[in-house]
Amino acid sequence: MAIITQTDKRSGITYAYETTYYWDKEKQQSRSKRVCIGKVDPVSGEIIPTRGRAKKGESKTPKALPARTGPVTYTETKHLYFGATYLLEQFADQIGLTADLKQCFPDMYKKLLSVAFYLVLEDNNPLYRFEKWNLTHKHPYGQDIASPRSSEMFASITDDQIAKFLRLQAKRRVEDEYWAYDSSSFSSYSETLKQAQWGKNKENDRLPQINLLLVFGEKSGLPFYYRKLAGNIPDSKTVKHLLEDLDILGFGKTKFVMDRGFYSEDNINGLYREHVKFLVGVKLSLKFIKKNLDDVYDDIRMFNNFDEGLNTYGLTVSAEWNYTQDRPYKGDTLEEKRRIYIHYFYSIERGADEEQAFDKRIMDYCNELLSGKPVEDHKKAYARFFEVKDTPVRGRQVYYKEDEIKAARKHIGYFAIITNEKMDAFTALHLYRMKDVVEKAFGNLKERLNMRRLLAKSEKNLDGKIFNEFIALILISHLDHKMKETDLYKTYTMQQLLDKLDVLECYEDEKRALRIGELLDKQADIYRTLGVALPTSSC
Repeated sequence: MAIITQTDKRSGITYAYETTYYWDKEKQQSRSKRVCIGKVDPVSGEIIPTRGRAKKGESKTPKALPARTGPVTYTETKHLYFGATYLLEQFADQIGLTADLKQCFPDMYKKLLSVAFYLVLEDNNPLYRFEKWNLTHKHPYGQDIASPRSSEMFASITDDQIAKFLRLQAKRRVEDEYWAYDSSSFSSYSETLKQAQWGKNKENDRLPQINLLLVFGEKSGLPFYYRKLAGNIPDSKTVKHLLEDLDILGFGKTKFVMDRGFYSEDNINGLYREHVKFLVGVKLSLKFIKKNLDDVYDDIRMFNNFDEGLNTYGLTVSAEWNYTQDRPYKGDTLEEKRRIYIHYFYSIERGADEEQAFDKRIMDYCNELLSGKPVEDHKKAYARFFEVKDTPVRGRQVYYKEDEIKAARKHIGYFAIITNEKMDAFTALHLYRMKDVVEKAFGNLKERLNMRRLLAKSEKNLDGKIFNEFIALILISHLDHKMKETDLYKTYTMQQLLDKLDVLECYEDEKRALRIGELLDKQADIYRTLGVALPTSSC
């Protein structure tokens, strides 16, 4: 009987085996039987018994191997950039992001966080560069995520897991607040994505697109719902399904801020029917909006309706909405009046810019007609604003329709918002401008998070990738909200702040606790201002 050691090449662990030799009479050769009795301590050389290996009645004291001579076993020491990933890790803990991901994705939540950190810190870099970033940064997963592995991870994410995560996030949001709801289009080169359809591309790309809807909280400044849909579906068609989704996810009281692209009579009736508070932008060309504006046109631009901070005039009008509801169970249509508030605004700066742009547009239309090279898309404008006469002697003559031009200029600089909750005009304007947070979020997704052109092998892969982008967006949005709240934007851009922290290093090896490099005063001030505890070597 002898004790033999063997090292596992994959784990680097050396195991000790009790080996017994015997003669096999049938095969007429010497054979051996091995039993693992423990691991070999790399420093002392002693055998640490594995659980349950000692035989009953035998002493469990390991047999010591002869002490080894020579160099001490090599231990790898690494220094990694740590400051920015530490900030994001603290944010993820503060807002419950880590806890919710761990509950929904117990086997991969660290991978999801690491990919999200990479997307935030490596501005507009493709995911295949994660390998290089992993070599220089400390992050939750702590290992490389090769491109094929990330694709497999995205494809493994299920709709049930995403719905559970959104439901958990919903519980963390303030119930009695307005939610900004908006959409944007993302172009795609892929020919395999069924939802990549030709639609109204907001960036005039000549590519099929996928639309993405986002909902943000007014007070938290965080996104907590998103939905991907085909690129040929207009915004006004999405509100009904949004209300259904939020009901399924268990959201409580609902108040929405929406751009005028979501306005339709059906949507407003639906919001009334579901007892949802809303604040929606509307076009001045709507009959009831135009009529009420004409009634108060001379009153809006009075000094008592001017807000110096917003540099805008505002006035609120109480009106009636003609509510209708089809009732199949009764076989009739309910018609009644509902109270609605119209907030009218006039901006001098906006008016000047729009007036100049309108005059230039009219001149361009005229020149197109005179040159004999009309533009197909401008035919309606030609008919509305001009009268064209062609004669053999004088040639083509173009005359302005002055009444039509004056009527179009009348409402330049004005805009309107409708709501079913009573408030003053400037409170409504403040809430409405909250939708800018969503527009900035779409900008972050397209530019910073590298989603301007969608590339994916399959629908499932794309769904998982968008979900991971959504996690990154939550972190960016929280940082943006905190920087605005603490006036850090007066000193840094977001990228400058992250770069300032990213140079902070940490040192780690197998036998010592994590050690933090030199923390500068400016870095410490950033952490304190953002409400994050300073990193220490004991963490």
